[in-house]
Amino acid sequence: MEHAPDPAGLRQLFLLRPDVVYLNHGAFGACPRPVFDTYQRWQLELERQPVEFLHYRFRDLMRQARESLAAFLGAAPDDVVYVTNATTGVNMVARSLTLRPGDEVLTTDHEYGALDRTWQFVCEQRGARYVQARLPLPLESPEEVVEAVWGQRTERTRVLFLSHVTSPTALILPIEPLLRRARTAGIITVVDGAHAPGQIPLDLDALGADFYAGNCHKWMCAPKGAGFLYVRRELQSLVIPPVVSWGWRAGFIEEQQWQGTRDIAAFLSVPAAIDFLREHNWPAVRQACHALVRIARGALEAETGLPPLSADSPAWYAQMVSVPLPLPDAERARTRLWTEFGIEAPVSEWAGRCLVRVSIQGYNTRADVDALVSAVARLISEEKRRGSR
Repeated sequence: MEHAPDPAGLRQLFLLRPDVVYLNHGAFGACPRPVFDTYQRWQLELERQPVEFLHYRFRDLMRQARESLAAFLGAAPDDVVYVTNATTGVNMVARSLTLRPGDEVLTTDHEYGALDRTWQFVCEQRGARYVQARLPLPLESPEEVVEAVWGQRTERTRVLFLSHVTSPTALILPIEPLLRRARTAGIITVVDGAHAPGQIPLDLDALGADFYAGNCHKWMCAPKGAGFLYVRRELQSLVIPPVVSWGWRAGFIEEQQWQGTRDIAAFLSVPAAIDFLREHNWPAVRQACHALVRIARGALEAETGLPPLSADSPAWYAQMVSVPLPLPDAERARTRLWTEFGIEAPVSEWAGRCLVRVSIQGYNTRADVDALVSAVARLISEEKRRGSR
């Protein structure tokens, strides 16, 4: 494999402020300058002749953008629709499924908080139960994870909802065997793939999920507001359109993509983002990023002395890792990292732990990691002094 591009050179291709140590690509992503230029060209083209753009060209433009995305995802173009983000995609599915009193939605205790709320809301409306299986930490064996989840399955389980890459803990979950078991048991599967596209290779048709929602504006480096929802062909009729408009009863694609007047420039820019990844040898970039995030994990663990969330293996984490910190106030730590050190890295409370999540993208350097480790060491030292008073 060819060497990854120099991080300093890649940094020049992004619009990030030079005074920020940006270790939070996993939150909202960052868009490269050439992709952002494409995005703005589409917006300008829309304004130059709005009727031609939205009436005469809309279908063909969206079809071409879907074809490019679907090829990247390993899916058929007619099984993928653009949505603004993964949360929207999961909401569309959750609100469409028929759940009855006593039915259960099975998930893990590592899910994204906004989607925990989505399912709790839907379950409360329908009288169903939201069941969170606790995963054994540290994660070391895929079989242990599978059994921990499947052990909570009952005869009332109707939906299995899983993250492909978890948001708070940044872990790659072994979802394939769980999806197979669920299919055999007649359980509908919904996957939150917000952090997967662009960070780990995908083949959605082979994966076998019934529904898979993902983001293009995170690790694929597309503009903000570009996500997708993949739906297995046999289940597309179940998805209620979020907006009933002119596409109603015209098939899955038309029902979902016709939502009244809106700016579709972010969707149309996804092919440019895919081209950017291809032109800059992104498989090598991902490999280099994993090596750097592994260094970050080891250095932070040496400072904290706390056990990790998983074994040290690319099977469990890729370009993003969460590390426990011995700090009592996550929000204060996050704020201090930003205001005092110029470091953008999320620190959050999860399951009684304080976690810092480190995202490494192709523009990050060892100096970025060293800056974070040094800042965290200072926060820990100050907290120890405060506690000893």
